[in-house]
Formats: sequence, structure tokens, C-alpha cells
Amino acid sequence: MGLEDYQVMNKNIQNKVVIITGASSGIGKALAYTFAKQRARLVIAARNIEVLQAMVSEISGYGIEIIAVKTDVSVENDCKNLINEAINRFGTIDVLICNAGISMRALFADLDLKVIHQLMDVNFWGTVYCTKYALPYLLESKGSLAGIISVAGHIGLPGRTGYSASKFAVRGFLESLRTENLKAGLHVMIVAPGFTASNIRNIALNADGNPQGESPRDEKSMMKAEEVAEKILKGVIKRKNNMVLTFKEGKLIVLINKLFPALSRKLAFNHMAKEPDSPFS
Repeated sequence: MGLEDYQVMNKNIQNKVVIITGASSGIGKALAYTFAKQRARLVIAARNIEVLQAMVSEISGYGIEIIAVKTDVSVENDCKNLINEAINRFGTIDVLICNAGISMRALFADLDLKVIHQLMDVNFWGTVYCTKYALPYLLESKGSLAGIISVAGHIGLPGRTGYSASKFAVRGFLESLRTENLKAGLHVMIVAPGFTASNIRNIALNADGNPQGESPRDEKSMMKAEEVAEKILKGVIKRKNNMVLTFKEGKLIVLINKLFPALSRKLAFNHMAKEPDSPFS
């Protein structure tokens, strides 16, 4: 990225108030640093307040305003408090990035239904709660609402039933919201990263609802969280509607699913079956 690109981004983002959920790790953490470098004013949210506070100490060195709000997005009052804290500090909201999410890895036949409840509470309801309380301010600022889904929100992935269901739900919610506000100036962006090097797979839930621990995938060749964050930043600035990141495990599989759905199911099955300790084969 050239100097001119950075100058254009800085002009568009400087002093904008940006809320990021799930900001303590992975894509969310990368987003915080990426927007900080463009001199946005930040509200970072996650359950781990100690990590957030450490980030505040470091990011404050960039010469920007930043606050951390302990938030469990599955709790409606936490989301309401997050928005209230942002307004109390900054008086407005320009960008809300609903990034907080959890995954799972198990066959549905073996799955405790509490796992799907938990995924829906975090991935879907967390997006709905934060959006509900932020929406009046986003409409006032004609701002941006970004939801981070997954390729699993475009094609149902085997062994990820709860994850795919929650991400499909988020996509449907955001697409409806975009249409509802077609003439209101609200920007709604749906971002589907492909497989990204982050800790979401390490904390993915197994059939019993416990974290699986070590990721079954080799993350060395995956897109880095920092790359995803930069693309999301550009998408916000350009007010893009939909972004599918990565080619082979992103754009290509989504295109194949649209044109040749039966083939895409076979490819998805074979691809996921190759994972170490795959729950199916």
C-alpha cells in the first residue's frame, strides 16, 4: 500500500468513532490496531478486560482516544452498556464492527444442543443486540455497520452446523437491515473471511461444549488477521456491501456454490474430511 493510499484512508477515518466487539484477540485485535493507525477514536469490547486494558495502554501511545468496555455480547444489557459508554465518552458512533464470535466442531448427531444455543447467543444475538442499541446513532451519522461472518455463512459446512447456522442468520439479518434502511444513508457491510490465522479454532467448542484446544488446521498458509483487518478498513471507507476474502477457500467456493451447488457440497465434504481428527470421513 502506497503513501497516497494511507493518506486517503487517514482522511476518511481520522476522528471517527469506531466500536469493535471481540477486540481482545484475532481479527478484532488486529482491527483495533489497524483503525488506531488511521487515528480513529476507539471503543474496544470483549469479555477479557485485562487484555483490553493492556491494549488501551499501548494504543494510547498512538495519540488517539480509546476506551475499553468489558462486554459479553450474548448478554443484552452488556451490549446496551457498551453503546451507552461509547455515547457517554464520544457523543456519536460512526462505525460498529460486530466481530465477536465462537465456532464449533462436531457432528450434529453427537452435539449437545446447548452448543448451538451458545453459538447463536454470541454470533447472532450479539450482533442483533449491539446493532439494536447502536442503530439510532449510526442512522444519525449515516455511518457503517459491519458484520463479520464467514464462508460458513454462504455454504453449510459439515461438522460446523451450529456455526454455519449462526453465520447464515447474521447474513440474513444484515441483508434485511440494509434493505430496510436503503434510503436512510446507513452503510451495511457483510464480511466473510476465508480460513484466517486466529484463535477462533483453538476455542471452538466440541460436542460437549468444551473448547477443543489445539487447532486441527495448519495456519501458516492462511490469511493473517492483520490482512483481514486492512481489507475491512478499506471496505468501510469504500462503503462496500459484501466482501468475501481469500480466493480458493473464499470467493471460489462461494461462486461454485451459486453455480454448481451439488459440486460445492462434495468439495466442502472432502475438504473438511481431510482435517486432522475430522469428526467424519
